[in-house]
Amino acid sequence: MANIILTGGNQGIGYFMAEKFLQNGDCVAVLDLENDNLRELKKEYPGRLLDCICDMRDAGGVVETVNRIVASFQTIDIAIHNACRCTFDSMADTADEVYQEVFDVNYFGALRLSRAVLPYMRAQHCGRVVFTSSGVGVMGFANISPYASSKGAVEALAKCLSLEYEKEGITFHILHPPLTRTKSSAPFPFPAEYKADPRTVGYGLAENINGKGFVICHSFLQKVQMELCYLFSLRMGRFMSGKMAALSGREGNI
Repeated sequence: MANIILTGGNQGIGYFMAEKFLQNGDCVAVLDLENDNLRELKKEYPGRLLDCICDMRDAGGVVETVNRIVASFQTIDIAIHNACRCTFDSMADTADEVYQEVFDVNYFGALRLSRAVLPYMRAQHCGRVVFTSSGVGVMGFANISPYASSKGAVEALAKCLSLEYEKEGITFHILHPPLTRTKSSAPFPFPAEYKADPRTVGYGLAENINGKGFVICHSFLQKVQMELCYLFSLRMGRFMSGKMAALSGREGNI
C-alpha cells in the first residue's frame, strides 16, 4: 500500500488514476480546484481518499495542503503533478500573459509540489516524484506552443532533479499519456476516434507508476511511440502536425 499525492485528479486521466490506486489498496490525496467528481469515490473508499481544494498557482496553499496530507497519511511515497492548463492558438494570436498562465500551472505547479514534498521524502530517504508530460513537449506541435513549451520545461526539470536527488533515494519520472478524450483536449482538432479512452489510459498509468524507467506510459505501444518522438523529435512533430491538418480537413468535409 502506498500513500500518493495526485494533483488534477477530479476528472479525466487523473480521476481514473486515483480510482485505480484506490482499487489497488493505496491511499490517495487529490489536489484540484474542484472535488465534485470525487464524492462517490470517497463513499466507496472511506478514509483512503482525501479531496483537497488547492490551486497549484498558490505556493503557500500547496505547502499547507501537503502538510495536512502528511499529518493524515504520515508518509508520502509518490507525488504526481497532473494538473494542467492547455490553450490552442498560434503564437501570433497568443498574449504573453497566456504563456505565463500556462507555465504557472504546468511548470511552476510541478516545482511547487516538488518543493512541498521533498523535505518529507528526504527525511524518509525515499520517494517518487512524477510529472505528467506530453508528446508535444518532446516533438513540438503547431498552434499549441504555450502548453508544449511548458511540458518541455517539465521534462528538463525532472531530469535535473533526478540528478540532484538520486543519492537520497528519491527518483523523478515523467508520465507520457497519449492524446486522450478529456476536457482539456476537447478543442484539439483531432477526430474523437483518434483520442484514447481516459479510463484505459489512467488505469494503465496507475498500474505502471512504479516502473523503473524515467518515462512511464500506459501501454507498450505508447512507449514505442514516445521512443520515436525522443529519437526523431522534429520529424515526428512535422508528421503529426500534418496528420492533424489532414484529418481535420477530412472531418470538415464529412
